[in-house]
Amino acid sequence: MRHQKRPGRSSVPGRKVQLATAAMLLVATTVAACGDGQDGGTTASAPKAPATIPELTTDPLTLSFIWFDWPPARALEAFANAEYKKERPNATIKVNTVPNANWHDAMFTQFAARKTDFDIAILDSQHIGEAVTNGNILDITDFVKNNIDVTAYNPYLLAAYGQYPQAETGKRDENASLYGLPLLGDTWTMIYRKDLIGDKPPQTWDEMISVAERCQAEHPGVSGLAFHQANGSDAAAVTYNTVNGVYGGNLWDAKARKIEGVLNDAAGQEAMDVLVNKMKPLTAKGSGNWFIDEVNAAVAQGKACIAFNWIAASGGLLDPLQSTLGATREQILDKLGFATLPSQKTNLVPLGGMGMHVSAYSPTANQAEALNFMRWFERADIQKKWAAAGGVPSRTDALESPEFLNAGPFNQVYADSVPRMRDMWNVPEYARLVDIENTGVNAALNGAKKPKDALDDIARQQQDVLDSSSRKGGGGL
Repeated sequence: MRHQKRPGRSSVPGRKVQLATAAMLLVATTVAACGDGQDGGTTASAPKAPATIPELTTDPLTLSFIWFDWPPARALEAFANAEYKKERPNATIKVNTVPNANWHDAMFTQFAARKTDFDIAILDSQHIGEAVTNGNILDITDFVKNNIDVTAYNPYLLAAYGQYPQAETGKRDENASLYGLPLLGDTWTMIYRKDLIGDKPPQTWDEMISVAERCQAEHPGVSGLAFHQANGSDAAAVTYNTVNGVYGGNLWDAKARKIEGVLNDAAGQEAMDVLVNKMKPLTAKGSGNWFIDEVNAAVAQGKACIAFNWIAASGGLLDPLQSTLGATREQILDKLGFATLPSQKTNLVPLGGMGMHVSAYSPTANQAEALNFMRWFERADIQKKWAAAGGVPSRTDALESPEFLNAGPFNQVYADSVPRMRDMWNVPEYARLVDIENTGVNAALNGAKKPKDALDDIARQQQDVLDSSSRKGGGGL
Protein backbone atom coordinates (compact mmCIF):
# COMPACT_ATOMS: atom_id res chain seq x y z
CA MET A 1 0.00 0.00 0.00
CA ARG A 2 1.27 3.42 -0.91
CA HIS A 3 0.97 6.10 1.73
CA GLN A 4 0.91 9.59 0.30
CA LYS A 5 3.03 12.33 1.80
CA ARG A 6 0.74 14.68 3.64
CA PRO A 7 0.44 17.94 1.72
CA GLY A 8 1.36 20.83 3.93
CA ARG A 9 0.74 24.50 3.40
CA SER A 10 2.59 25.28 0.18
CA SER A 11 5.05 28.09 -0.05
CA VAL A 12 3.94 30.99 -2.22
CA PRO A 13 5.01 30.15 -5.78
CA GLY A 14 6.62 32.68 -8.02
CA ARG A 15 4.70 34.18 -10.92
CA LYS A 16 6.33 31.84 -13.46
CA VAL A 17 5.33 28.77 -11.45
CA GLN A 18 1.79 30.07 -11.08
CA LEU A 19 1.51 30.67 -14.82
CA ALA A 20 2.97 27.26 -15.63
CA THR A 21 0.55 25.58 -13.24
CA ALA A 22 -2.41 27.36 -14.76
CA ALA A 23 -1.22 26.59 -18.27
CA MET A 24 -0.84 22.88 -17.50
CA LEU A 25 -4.40 22.56 -16.23
CA LEU A 26 -5.74 24.88 -18.92
CA VAL A 27 -4.33 22.66 -21.66
CA ALA A 28 -5.78 19.60 -19.92
CA THR A 29 -9.24 21.06 -19.56
CA THR A 30 -9.82 22.90 -22.80
CA VAL A 31 -9.72 19.83 -25.02
CA ALA A 32 -13.25 18.84 -24.01
CA ALA A 33 -15.53 17.96 -26.86
CA CYS A 34 -18.35 20.43 -27.41
CA GLY A 35 -20.88 17.99 -28.82
CA ASP A 36 -24.15 17.07 -27.19
CA GLY A 37 -23.21 13.45 -26.62
CA GLN A 38 -25.43 12.22 -29.46
CA ASP A 39 -22.67 11.55 -31.97
CA GLY A 40 -22.14 7.90 -31.22
CA GLY A 41 -19.05 5.86 -30.48
CA THR A 42 -17.42 4.82 -27.22
CA THR A 43 -14.41 7.11 -27.44
CA ALA A 44 -14.40 9.27 -24.35
CA SER A 45 -14.27 12.99 -24.96
CA ALA A 46 -13.46 14.00 -21.39
CA PRO A 47 -10.35 16.18 -20.90
CA LYS A 48 -7.42 14.67 -19.03
CA ALA A 49 -6.34 15.68 -15.56
CA PRO A 50 -2.60 15.96 -14.91
CA ALA A 51 -0.89 12.88 -13.50
CA THR A 52 0.57 14.88 -10.62
CA ILE A 53 -1.15 17.54 -8.58
CA PRO A 54 0.01 21.04 -9.60
CA GLU A 55 1.23 23.55 -7.05
CA LEU A 56 -1.63 24.45 -4.76
CA THR A 57 -2.60 28.03 -4.04
CA THR A 58 -2.14 29.53 -0.60
CA ASP A 59 -4.91 32.03 -1.19
CA PRO A 60 -8.30 31.46 0.45
CA LEU A 61 -10.25 28.99 -1.70
CA THR A 62 -13.71 27.45 -1.51
CA LEU A 63 -13.96 23.93 -2.93
CA SER A 64 -17.60 23.41 -3.90
CA PHE A 65 -19.47 20.12 -4.29
CA ILE A 66 -22.97 19.48 -5.60
CA TRP A 67 -25.13 16.69 -4.18
CA PHE A 68 -28.72 16.13 -3.19
CA ASP A 69 -30.09 17.11 0.21
CA TRP A 70 -29.72 14.23 2.67
CA PRO A 71 -27.72 13.50 5.86
CA PRO A 72 -24.51 12.30 4.13
CA ALA A 73 -24.21 15.66 2.34
CA ARG A 74 -24.25 17.51 5.63
CA ALA A 75 -21.90 14.94 7.17
CA LEU A 76 -19.41 15.38 4.32
CA GLU A 77 -19.29 19.16 4.69
CA ALA A 78 -18.79 18.97 8.44
CA PHE A 79 -16.22 16.19 8.20
CA ALA A 80 -14.18 17.83 5.44
CA ASN A 81 -14.09 21.23 7.12
CA ALA A 82 -12.97 19.62 10.37
CA GLU A 83 -10.34 17.30 8.88
CA TYR A 84 -9.16 18.66 5.53
CA LYS A 85 -8.54 22.08 7.02
CA LYS A 86 -5.89 20.53 9.26
CA GLU A 87 -3.76 20.12 6.13
CA ARG A 88 -5.19 22.89 3.93
CA PRO A 89 -6.26 25.68 6.32
CA ASN A 90 -6.88 28.09 3.43
CA ALA A 91 -9.49 25.76 1.89
CA THR A 92 -13.18 25.78 2.82
CA ILE A 93 -15.46 22.93 1.75
CA LYS A 94 -19.01 23.78 0.66
CA VAL A 95 -21.49 21.04 -0.23
CA ASN A 96 -24.32 22.65 -2.20
CA THR A 97 -27.50 20.59 -2.14
CA VAL A 98 -30.67 20.38 -4.20
CA PRO A 99 -33.77 18.20 -3.83
CA ASN A 100 -33.12 14.62 -4.92
CA ALA A 101 -35.56 14.86 -7.82
CA ASN A 102 -33.61 17.87 -9.21
CA TRP A 103 -30.13 16.48 -8.65
CA HIS A 104 -29.37 15.24 -12.18
CA ASP A 105 -30.75 18.33 -13.90
CA ALA A 106 -29.03 20.71 -11.48
CA MET A 107 -25.67 19.29 -12.56
CA PHE A 108 -26.25 18.68 -16.24
CA THR A 109 -27.90 22.03 -16.92
CA GLN A 110 -24.69 23.68 -15.79
CA PHE A 111 -22.60 21.14 -17.69
CA ALA A 112 -24.54 22.01 -20.85
CA ALA A 113 -23.73 25.69 -20.31
CA ARG A 114 -20.01 24.83 -19.99
CA LYS A 115 -19.88 26.71 -16.71
CA THR A 116 -20.38 25.29 -13.23
CA ASP A 117 -20.59 26.81 -9.77
CA PHE A 118 -19.25 23.53 -8.38
CA ASP A 119 -15.79 21.97 -8.62
CA ILE A 120 -16.68 18.39 -7.70
CA ALA A 121 -19.83 16.76 -9.00
CA ILE A 122 -21.10 13.84 -6.95
CA LEU A 123 -22.54 11.56 -9.60
CA ASP A 124 -24.52 8.37 -9.45
CA SER A 125 -22.67 5.55 -11.19
CA GLN A 126 -25.20 5.74 -14.04
CA HIS A 127 -24.51 9.46 -14.64
CA ILE A 128 -20.88 8.90 -15.61
CA GLY A 129 -21.48 7.93 -19.23
CA GLU A 130 -23.46 11.07 -19.97
CA ALA A 131 -20.84 13.27 -18.34
CA VAL A 132 -17.95 11.57 -20.12
CA THR A 133 -19.41 11.63 -23.61
CA ASN A 134 -20.21 15.33 -23.23
CA GLY A 135 -16.73 16.17 -21.94
CA ASN A 136 -18.08 17.46 -18.62
CA ILE A 137 -15.66 15.79 -16.19
CA LEU A 138 -11.93 15.13 -16.13
CA ASP A 139 -10.36 11.83 -17.14
CA ILE A 140 -8.34 11.06 -14.01
CA THR A 141 -6.78 7.78 -15.18
CA ASP A 142 -3.19 9.04 -15.05
CA PHE A 143 -3.81 10.81 -11.74
CA VAL A 144 -5.17 7.59 -10.21
CA LYS A 145 -2.17 5.57 -11.42
CA ASN A 146 0.21 7.98 -9.70
CA ASN A 147 -1.72 8.73 -6.52
CA ILE A 148 -4.22 6.00 -5.61
CA ASP A 149 -3.61 2.41 -4.51
CA VAL A 150 -6.26 0.72 -6.64
CA THR A 151 -5.54 -2.66 -5.02
CA ALA A 152 -7.04 -1.31 -1.79
CA TYR A 153 -10.55 -1.42 -3.28
CA ASN A 154 -13.02 -4.05 -4.29
CA PRO A 155 -12.56 -3.81 -8.08
CA TYR A 156 -16.32 -3.57 -8.71
CA LEU A 157 -16.68 -0.53 -6.44
CA LEU A 158 -13.76 1.21 -8.12
CA ALA A 159 -15.30 0.47 -11.51
CA ALA A 160 -18.84 1.40 -10.49
CA TYR A 161 -17.94 4.84 -9.18
CA GLY A 162 -15.37 5.80 -11.78
CA GLN A 163 -14.98 3.59 -14.86
CA TYR A 164 -16.53 4.17 -18.27
CA PRO A 165 -17.48 2.19 -20.22
CA GLN A 166 -18.56 0.05 -17.30
CA ALA A 167 -17.52 -3.55 -16.83
CA GLU A 168 -20.00 -6.25 -15.96
CA THR A 169 -20.88 -6.62 -12.30
CA GLY A 170 -17.99 -7.74 -10.12
CA LYS A 171 -15.30 -6.98 -12.69
CA ARG A 172 -13.11 -4.04 -13.59
CA ASP A 173 -11.32 -3.48 -16.85
CA GLU A 174 -7.88 -2.24 -15.84
CA ASN A 175 -7.38 -0.79 -19.32
CA ALA A 176 -10.53 1.32 -19.15
CA SER A 177 -10.37 4.97 -18.18
CA LEU A 178 -11.37 6.26 -14.76
CA TYR A 179 -13.34 9.47 -14.29
CA GLY A 180 -14.08 9.41 -10.57
CA LEU A 181 -13.27 7.91 -7.20
CA PRO A 182 -15.62 6.52 -4.54
CA LEU A 183 -17.18 8.97 -2.12
CA LEU A 184 -19.98 7.01 -0.48
CA GLY A 185 -20.88 3.35 -0.80
CA ASP A 186 -24.46 2.23 -0.26
CA THR A 187 -27.07 -0.47 -0.68
CA TRP A 188 -30.45 -1.34 0.78
CA THR A 189 -30.86 -2.77 4.25
CA MET A 190 -33.92 -4.62 5.49
CA ILE A 191 -35.18 -2.92 8.65
CA TYR A 192 -37.41 -5.10 10.82
CA ARG A 193 -39.25 -4.85 14.11
CA LYS A 194 -37.66 -7.42 16.38
CA ASP A 195 -40.39 -6.88 18.96
CA LEU A 196 -43.09 -7.72 16.39
CA ILE A 197 -41.60 -10.47 14.20
CA GLY A 198 -38.77 -11.84 16.33
CA ASP A 199 -35.00 -11.49 16.41
CA LYS A 200 -34.32 -13.63 13.34
CA PRO A 201 -34.92 -11.80 10.05
CA PRO A 202 -36.62 -13.57 7.11
CA GLN A 203 -34.13 -15.39 4.90
CA THR A 204 -36.06 -15.52 1.61
CA TRP A 205 -38.20 -12.96 -0.18
CA ASP A 206 -41.25 -15.20 -0.06
CA GLU A 207 -40.75 -15.74 3.68
CA MET A 208 -40.39 -11.99 4.14
CA ILE A 209 -43.73 -11.37 2.46
CA SER A 210 -45.41 -14.04 4.61
CA VAL A 211 -43.91 -12.61 7.81
CA ALA A 212 -45.00 -9.09 6.84
CA GLU A 213 -48.52 -10.28 6.05
CA ARG A 214 -48.83 -12.00 9.41
CA CYS A 215 -47.38 -9.02 11.28
CA GLN A 216 -49.84 -6.65 9.60
CA ALA A 217 -52.77 -8.88 10.50
CA GLU A 218 -51.66 -9.17 14.12
CA HIS A 219 -50.94 -5.46 14.65
CA PRO A 220 -53.71 -3.17 13.40
CA GLY A 221 -52.42 0.22 12.31
CA VAL A 222 -49.01 -1.18 11.41
CA SER A 223 -48.34 -1.93 7.74
CA GLY A 224 -46.46 -5.08 6.82
CA LEU A 225 -44.06 -3.33 4.46
CA ALA A 226 -42.65 0.11 3.65
CA PHE A 227 -40.57 0.72 0.54
CA HIS A 228 -39.88 3.27 -2.22
CA GLN A 229 -42.70 3.74 -4.72
CA ALA A 230 -42.30 7.34 -5.92
CA ASN A 231 -42.15 8.46 -9.53
CA GLY A 232 -39.03 10.53 -9.03
CA SER A 233 -35.24 10.14 -8.91
CA ASP A 234 -34.77 6.37 -9.18
CA ALA A 235 -37.21 5.43 -6.41
CA ALA A 236 -39.75 3.08 -8.01
CA ALA A 237 -37.19 1.82 -10.53
CA VAL A 238 -34.74 0.62 -7.86
CA THR A 239 -37.57 -1.13 -6.04
CA TYR A 240 -38.63 -3.05 -9.14
CA ASN A 241 -35.04 -3.76 -10.16
CA THR A 242 -34.32 -5.20 -6.72
CA VAL A 243 -37.28 -7.57 -6.88
CA ASN A 244 -36.40 -8.37 -10.49
CA GLY A 245 -32.92 -9.39 -9.39
CA VAL A 246 -33.89 -11.66 -6.52
CA TYR A 247 -36.44 -13.48 -8.69
CA GLY A 248 -33.81 -14.20 -11.33
CA GLY A 249 -34.61 -11.45 -13.84
CA ASN A 250 -32.31 -9.23 -15.87
CA LEU A 251 -32.67 -5.57 -16.77
CA TRP A 252 -31.15 -5.99 -20.21
CA ASP A 253 -28.62 -7.76 -22.39
CA ALA A 254 -25.83 -5.20 -22.24
CA LYS A 255 -23.76 -6.56 -25.12
CA ALA A 256 -26.73 -6.68 -27.49
CA ARG A 257 -28.25 -3.49 -26.06
CA LYS A 258 -31.53 -5.35 -25.79
CA ILE A 259 -34.18 -4.58 -23.18
CA GLU A 260 -37.46 -5.67 -24.78
CA GLY A 261 -37.86 -9.40 -24.30
CA VAL A 262 -35.30 -9.43 -21.49
CA LEU A 263 -36.74 -7.10 -18.84
CA ASN A 264 -40.26 -8.38 -19.49
CA ASP A 265 -39.50 -12.08 -19.80
CA ALA A 266 -41.10 -14.65 -17.48
CA ALA A 267 -38.79 -13.81 -14.56
CA GLY A 268 -39.36 -10.09 -15.01
CA GLN A 269 -43.12 -10.54 -15.12
CA GLU A 270 -43.03 -12.70 -11.98
CA ALA A 271 -41.09 -9.96 -10.20
CA MET A 272 -43.63 -7.32 -11.23
CA ASP A 273 -46.47 -9.54 -10.09
CA VAL A 274 -44.81 -10.07 -6.70
CA LEU A 275 -44.22 -6.34 -6.29
CA VAL A 276 -47.71 -5.19 -7.25
CA ASN A 277 -49.94 -8.04 -6.11
CA LYS A 278 -48.11 -9.35 -3.05
CA MET A 279 -45.99 -6.49 -1.66
CA LYS A 280 -48.09 -3.43 -2.47
CA PRO A 281 -51.16 -4.66 -0.49
CA LEU A 282 -48.95 -4.75 2.62
CA THR A 283 -48.06 -1.04 2.43
CA ALA A 284 -49.80 1.89 4.09
CA LYS A 285 -52.67 3.66 2.41
CA GLY A 286 -51.37 6.68 0.53
CA SER A 287 -47.81 5.34 0.27
CA GLY A 288 -47.79 5.31 -3.54
CA ASN A 289 -45.30 8.18 -3.71
CA TRP A 290 -43.08 7.32 -0.76
CA PHE A 291 -39.31 7.65 -0.97
CA ILE A 292 -36.46 7.77 1.57
CA ASP A 293 -37.92 10.20 4.12
CA GLU A 294 -41.41 8.68 4.13
CA VAL A 295 -40.08 5.17 4.70
CA ASN A 296 -37.90 6.38 7.54
CA ALA A 297 -40.84 8.23 9.09
CA ALA A 298 -43.00 5.10 8.98
CA VAL A 299 -40.29 3.10 10.75
CA ALA A 300 -39.57 5.80 13.33
CA GLN A 301 -43.28 6.17 14.13
CA GLY A 302 -43.72 2.44 14.60
CA LYS A 303 -45.96 2.11 11.53
CA ALA A 304 -44.11 -0.64 9.62
CA CYS A 305 -43.17 -4.24 10.41
CA ILE A 306 -40.48 -4.47 7.70
CA ALA A 307 -38.99 -1.71 5.59
CA PHE A 308 -36.31 -1.24 2.96
CA ASN A 309 -34.09 1.82 2.71
CA TRP A 310 -30.62 2.96 1.76
CA ILE A 311 -28.09 2.37 4.54
CA ALA A 312 -26.59 5.85 4.20
CA ALA A 313 -30.03 7.33 4.92
CA SER A 314 -30.80 5.15 7.96
CA GLY A 315 -28.78 6.84 10.70
CA GLY A 316 -31.65 9.05 11.83
CA LEU A 317 -33.68 5.98 12.80
CA LEU A 318 -31.48 5.68 15.89
CA ASP A 319 -32.12 9.26 17.03
CA PRO A 320 -34.58 9.34 19.96
CA LEU A 321 -35.63 12.86 18.93
CA GLN A 322 -36.93 11.46 15.65
CA SER A 323 -38.38 8.18 16.94
CA THR A 324 -41.31 6.98 18.99
CA LEU A 325 -39.68 3.57 19.49
CA GLY A 326 -37.55 4.52 22.47
CA ALA A 327 -36.11 7.32 24.58
CA THR A 328 -32.54 6.17 23.93
CA ARG A 329 -30.57 4.62 21.08
CA GLU A 330 -30.39 1.39 23.04
CA GLN A 331 -34.16 1.25 23.51
CA ILE A 332 -34.68 1.80 19.79
CA LEU A 333 -32.23 -0.98 18.96
CA ASP A 334 -34.18 -3.31 21.25
CA LYS A 335 -37.00 -2.98 18.71
CA LEU A 336 -35.21 -2.45 15.38
CA GLY A 337 -33.02 -4.93 13.54
CA PHE A 338 -31.01 -4.40 10.34
CA ALA A 339 -30.22 -7.23 7.95
CA THR A 340 -29.03 -7.90 4.43
CA LEU A 341 -31.80 -8.34 1.88
CA PRO A 342 -33.43 -11.77 1.72
CA SER A 343 -32.52 -13.94 -1.24
CA GLN A 344 -34.84 -15.93 -3.49
CA LYS A 345 -33.67 -17.33 -6.82
CA THR A 346 -30.56 -15.15 -6.51
CA ASN A 347 -29.06 -13.04 -3.73
CA LEU A 348 -28.60 -9.79 -5.69
CA VAL A 349 -28.87 -6.39 -3.98
CA PRO A 350 -28.89 -2.88 -5.49
CA LEU A 351 -25.70 -0.90 -5.81
CA GLY A 352 -26.07 2.58 -4.37
CA GLY A 353 -23.56 5.23 -3.52
CA MET A 354 -21.74 7.84 -5.57
CA GLY A 355 -18.35 8.97 -6.72
CA MET A 356 -16.46 12.27 -6.88
CA HIS A 357 -15.80 13.79 -10.31
CA VAL A 358 -13.94 16.99 -11.20
CA SER A 359 -15.83 19.51 -13.31
CA ALA A 360 -14.08 20.28 -16.60
CA TYR A 361 -15.22 23.90 -16.21
CA SER A 362 -13.87 24.54 -12.72
CA PRO A 363 -11.11 27.16 -12.34
CA THR A 364 -7.61 25.71 -12.60
CA ALA A 365 -6.73 26.38 -8.96
CA ASN A 366 -9.94 24.64 -7.87
CA GLN A 367 -9.27 21.64 -10.11
CA ALA A 368 -5.87 21.24 -8.48
CA GLU A 369 -7.50 21.51 -5.04
CA ALA A 370 -10.14 18.96 -6.06
CA LEU A 371 -7.49 16.44 -7.06
CA ASN A 372 -5.64 17.04 -3.81
CA PHE A 373 -8.86 16.57 -1.84
CA MET A 374 -9.58 13.30 -3.62
CA ARG A 375 -6.09 11.98 -2.93
CA TRP A 376 -6.45 12.99 0.73
CA PHE A 377 -9.96 11.55 1.06
CA GLU A 378 -8.96 8.14 -0.31
CA ARG A 379 -6.14 7.63 2.20
CA ALA A 380 -6.68 4.68 4.55
CA ASP A 381 -6.61 6.79 7.72
CA ILE A 382 -9.07 9.34 6.31
CA GLN A 383 -11.43 6.65 5.06
CA LYS A 384 -11.57 5.18 8.56
CA LYS A 385 -12.28 8.62 10.03
CA TRP A 386 -15.00 9.14 7.41
CA ALA A 387 -16.49 5.81 8.45
CA ALA A 388 -16.51 6.84 12.10
CA ALA A 389 -18.22 10.12 11.09
CA GLY A 390 -21.09 8.26 9.47
CA GLY A 391 -19.76 7.74 5.95
CA VAL A 392 -19.74 4.47 4.05
CA PRO A 393 -16.22 3.93 2.67
CA SER A 394 -15.17 1.83 -0.32
CA ARG A 395 -11.62 0.91 0.64
CA THR A 396 -11.55 -2.71 1.81
CA ASP A 397 -9.38 -1.93 4.83
CA ALA A 398 -11.84 0.77 5.93
CA LEU A 399 -14.86 -1.48 5.31
CA GLU A 400 -13.33 -4.16 7.51
CA SER A 401 -12.17 -1.75 10.20
CA PRO A 402 -13.68 -1.46 13.70
CA GLU A 403 -14.16 2.25 13.01
CA PHE A 404 -16.71 1.35 10.34
CA LEU A 405 -18.23 -1.88 11.62
CA ASN A 406 -18.82 -0.44 15.10
CA ALA A 407 -20.15 2.92 13.91
CA GLY A 408 -23.67 1.70 13.14
CA PRO A 409 -25.80 -1.48 13.39
CA PHE A 410 -26.25 -1.50 9.60
CA ASN A 411 -22.58 -1.21 8.65
CA GLN A 412 -21.97 -4.95 8.78
CA VAL A 413 -24.95 -5.27 6.45
CA TYR A 414 -23.13 -3.13 3.89
CA ALA A 415 -19.86 -5.04 4.22
CA ASP A 416 -21.72 -8.33 3.72
CA SER A 417 -23.67 -6.95 0.75
CA VAL A 418 -20.77 -5.74 -1.41
CA PRO A 419 -20.22 -9.11 -3.16
CA ARG A 420 -23.96 -9.28 -3.99
CA MET A 421 -24.35 -5.91 -5.72
CA ARG A 422 -25.90 -5.30 -9.13
CA ASP A 423 -26.09 -1.92 -10.84
CA MET A 424 -28.46 -0.50 -13.44
CA TRP A 425 -27.62 0.56 -17.00
CA ASN A 426 -24.40 2.56 -17.11
CA VAL A 427 -24.98 4.30 -20.42
CA PRO A 428 -25.43 7.94 -21.47
CA GLU A 429 -29.16 7.27 -21.99
CA TYR A 430 -29.59 6.44 -18.29
CA ALA A 431 -31.67 9.50 -17.37
CA ARG A 432 -34.30 8.68 -20.00
CA LEU A 433 -34.30 4.98 -19.14
CA VAL A 434 -34.85 5.55 -15.44
CA ASP A 435 -37.62 8.11 -16.04
CA ILE A 436 -39.49 5.57 -18.18
CA GLU A 437 -39.15 2.88 -15.53
CA ASN A 438 -40.08 5.13 -12.62
CA THR A 439 -43.23 6.24 -14.39
CA GLY A 440 -44.27 2.74 -15.39
CA VAL A 441 -43.59 1.04 -12.06
CA ASN A 442 -45.28 3.84 -10.16
CA ALA A 443 -48.33 3.52 -12.42
CA ALA A 444 -48.53 -0.21 -11.72
CA LEU A 445 -48.14 0.28 -7.97
CA ASN A 446 -50.91 2.88 -7.93
CA GLY A 447 -53.33 0.87 -10.06
CA ALA A 448 -53.13 3.05 -13.17
CA LYS A 449 -51.80 0.14 -15.24
CA LYS A 450 -51.93 -3.63 -15.00
CA PRO A 451 -48.55 -5.05 -13.96
CA LYS A 452 -47.93 -6.92 -17.23
CA ASP A 453 -48.97 -3.97 -19.39
CA ALA A 454 -46.77 -1.63 -17.37
CA LEU A 455 -43.69 -3.83 -17.73
CA ASP A 456 -44.26 -4.42 -21.43
CA ASP A 457 -44.61 -0.67 -21.96
CA ILE A 458 -41.43 0.02 -20.00
CA ALA A 459 -39.46 -2.51 -22.03
CA ARG A 460 -40.74 -1.21 -25.34
CA GLN A 461 -40.13 2.44 -24.51
CA GLN A 462 -36.65 1.78 -23.12
CA GLN A 463 -35.77 -0.24 -26.20
CA ASP A 464 -36.90 2.67 -28.37
CA VAL A 465 -34.48 4.93 -26.48
CA LEU A 466 -31.55 2.60 -27.10
CA ASP A 467 -32.50 1.99 -30.72
CA SER A 468 -32.84 5.69 -31.45
CA SER A 469 -29.33 6.35 -30.19
CA SER A 470 -26.29 5.56 -32.30
CA ARG A 471 -24.20 5.50 -29.17
CA LYS A 472 -22.68 2.11 -28.30
CA GLY A 473 -22.03 2.38 -24.59
CA GLY A 474 -20.87 -0.32 -22.25
CA GLY A 475 -23.07 -2.14 -19.79
CA GLY A 476 -23.24 -2.01 -16.04
CA LEU A 477 -24.78 -5.39 -15.33
